[in-house]
Amino acid sequence: MSDGDVLAVADHRRGDLRDVSFQLLTAGRELADDLGGDLHVAVISGDVDSFADQLAREGVDTIHTVSEGEEFNHDVYVQAVEALFDELAPTALLAPNSVNGLDYVPAVATRLDVPLTTDAVDLTYDESLEVTREMYGSKVETTVEVTATPFAVSIRGGEWPAAEPGGDAEIESFPFDVDESEIGSRVTGFEEVGGGDVDIGDAEFLVSIGRGIEEEENLDLIRDLVDATDATLSSSRPIVDNGWLPKNRQVGQSGKQVTPDVYLAIGISGAVQHVAGMKGSDTIVAINTDPNAPIFDIADYGVVGDLFDVVPALIDEFGG
Repeated sequence: MSDGDVLAVADHRRGDLRDVSFQLLTAGRELADDLGGDLHVAVISGDVDSFADQLAREGVDTIHTVSEGEEFNHDVYVQAVEALFDELAPTALLAPNSVNGLDYVPAVATRLDVPLTTDAVDLTYDESLEVTREMYGSKVETTVEVTATPFAVSIRGGEWPAAEPGGDAEIESFPFDVDESEIGSRVTGFEEVGGGDVDIGDAEFLVSIGRGIEEEENLDLIRDLVDATDATLSSSRPIVDNGWLPKNRQVGQSGKQVTPDVYLAIGISGAVQHVAGMKGSDTIVAINTDPNAPIFDIADYGVVGDLFDVVPALIDEFGG
């Protein structure tokens, strides 16, 4: 590698690349452009050849595959990323701010003795790295300046668009021998926990409800709309706290981060904690009786009206 290069580490689970991996490519390309270098991507464990083909998108220069194990393992990732870093000598190490990323990246940064900034929502480099982060429930944005190089950063999912398909990235196998004496754990299986009937993070069209539906009985009306539009039902935190929907349906900072093509917010005021989980949606439509509701600040389309009038009209329109 030359000065200014970026090494980004893709994320996968249960045989599938996570959406944030493709967003990571966009963030990595932008940072590599700022640094004047190339974007290198590493994919570790699992079906690395298939993953590499999917990651060979616009802006990626080289993909390094590490065939070691099938699923994420902390010790394997720490060793592999450290070996890649030592071999390639990048200026920047990027990883998703995911469960896996937060598991191994701090250990790698400690072993490499490089500064680590987590949960970035924006990155720029001009003589020094500036990382934008959110604090106090996304109410405040802060900027962290990192003057040392090399450095490591984890990025929040949903803040960058996915890299476009195409490109002509080189795919190279990275020879790597795991030190078995440093492996302290093994993945023996998976168990789904708590209401895993649907993954709202995969939905293309979400109908999401908030306090405005008033009573649990009114969920039947919303479900009729969900059926008419072939959408997926989600909600803000109060609906889950009331026990009207399971936790896996919750959108927001303490729930799921989603990026559907269409997000229809019904009776949701738009508190910052909720917005943090859905602001990456392609198109946001809001229905609320309060014309000053914060949700209208980010909505592409807004209806100021009573949902009990608007939703039946939508059902008639889409349900034929």
